[in-house]
Amino acid sequence: MARIVVGMSGGVDSSVAALLLKRAGHEVIGVFMKNWEEKDERGVCTSEADWADVRSVCDAIGIPYYPVNFVREYYDRVFSYFLDEYRRGRTPNPDVLCNREIKFKAFLDYALKLGADAVATGHFCRLGEADGKRQLLRGADPNKDQSYFLYMLGQRALERAMFPVGGMTKAQVREIAAQAGLVTSRKKDSTGVCFIGERHFKPFLQQFLPAQPGEMRTPEGRVVGRHDGLMYYTLGQRRGLGIGGVEGETDGGRWFVLAKDMERNVLVVTQGGDHPLLYSRHAFGEDATWIAGEPPAQEFDCACKYRYRQSDQQVHVTLLEGNRVMVEARTPQRAVTPGQSMVFYQGDVCLGGAVCASVADAGQVGTA
Repeated sequence: MARIVVGMSGGVDSSVAALLLKRAGHEVIGVFMKNWEEKDERGVCTSEADWADVRSVCDAIGIPYYPVNFVREYYDRVFSYFLDEYRRGRTPNPDVLCNREIKFKAFLDYALKLGADAVATGHFCRLGEADGKRQLLRGADPNKDQSYFLYMLGQRALERAMFPVGGMTKAQVREIAAQAGLVTSRKKDSTGVCFIGERHFKPFLQQFLPAQPGEMRTPEGRVVGRHDGLMYYTLGQRRGLGIGGVEGETDGGRWFVLAKDMERNVLVVTQGGDHPLLYSRHAFGEDATWIAGEPPAQEFDCACKYRYRQSDQQVHVTLLEGNRVMVEARTPQRAVTPGQSMVFYQGDVCLGGAVCASVADAGQVGTA
């Protein structure tokens, strides 16, 4: 029997993870991480509701539970990075860093102090082993696989990690929770920024970063509107641009974000979602990390996801100096976005990934 500390979020996935481990005969301890203290726009502190659900689930399962406060660690290690990326005009993915710095570093360290043999979460991914090293594998449910968000984990974390629901579908997880009478069985999946939740993005970000409105221009330099601040937009975005009819402009269809001119505070936009300048084949990544502790080779072929919900794209990866990589896609990729993660796979095995720093042959457009 092992002592396993489960990161309990108040959701159905971590609830069932704890239940399965308890049924397997392990000594299970539930820990609820509080990482954000602010109320949402409705004045509701969602962490309090989640904490109530954790208590209910743990009582039903028959395991002890504790809250732990990582608010300072979250702000210093994750949220400050989140803000810095927006200041740079990039579109960050804080959930990736949150998993590495909070769930599998601060939380792991806390669990080890409790005498844990392992930590478990409700992530939909699996573990494997090859050549004496732990592997991170895709979850069995392709619609819920979360390995993309865990690509920054290393061997220390994976050697202590357990993912009890990774071999199940979401429907199976909910069925187990319902049969056990857990209050989380029908609870809606959480979305939004890790631990902060769903927010109206503009007013939330305005609390921390000053907005700098400016012009929207076409690649040829024609002014077609005003933007509210470059930080509110991402490459390829269509919704929320607010561009109506423009005098002298032909009807070329909907408007899309093409690029950000940070020096002149200009948002470059174009009509038509298939504009050639939205596509690129080469992307350069920084802060590359590898699950095995090292890359497969100096150059290698693999599949890549440039964003979470994307299907696998075939690429060639070349290592560069300074922990950087060049990723060459077999086919042009639409709206590859600086700040987002490029995650590499060979079959079901997640190799690691890098943060997109720039692309070549697209988006490098200014205004006349």
